[in-house]
Amino acid sequence: MTPVEVAAFLTGVASVWLAARQDVWNWPVGIVNVALYAILFWQVRLYADAGLQLVYLVLALYGWWAWLYGGAAHTPLHVRRVPPKLLLVTVAVGAAFAAGLGLALRRYTDAAVPLLDSALTGGSLVAQFLMTRKYLESWPIWVVLDVVYVGLFISRELYLTAALYAVFTALALYAWREWRQSLGADDRAVAAAA
Repeated sequence: MTPVEVAAFLTGVASVWLAARQDVWNWPVGIVNVALYAILFWQVRLYADAGLQLVYLVLALYGWWAWLYGGAAHTPLHVRRVPPKLLLVTVAVGAAFAAGLGLALRRYTDAAVPLLDSALTGGSLVAQFLMTRKYLESWPIWVVLDVVYVGLFISRELYLTAALYAVFTALALYAWREWRQSLGADDRAVAAAA
């Protein structure tokens, strides 16, 4: 356990807790978190996950803007369901990305677990994109990914990070419930206004 891993753990918990509560401050806290994890994952040769943190940085900047101004008439976004066609396209792009990255990492690097690392990276990009748009379906995807990440991090002896992802699993379940309730409240408000 290093000081970088401890700081990443603390900012990670704070960021996901804030996201579950739909607090826009999850994005700047998340930016600090991904910077710390980019360093840590590079050190333990999880290159896809290290690179993923840089993508998360861009998505965090976008998510910060989208949550504040991405709704109709530049208003804050509300929780909603992802359209099936968008979900299908997003998952297909994530899977294609994961396959290509996995093959490249296996062939050109000394990555510890290139295919699993890449599959988790592709899935994480899908979940993160959906979260930036406040789609409810981001959370069950995060639950599945976080469970698998726990095992991966234990295998790489990143025990604190494995514990963090166990906490992320619980927080993702909590967020899924909270966002479902928010979705229902928003639907009732729209129906009452009509």
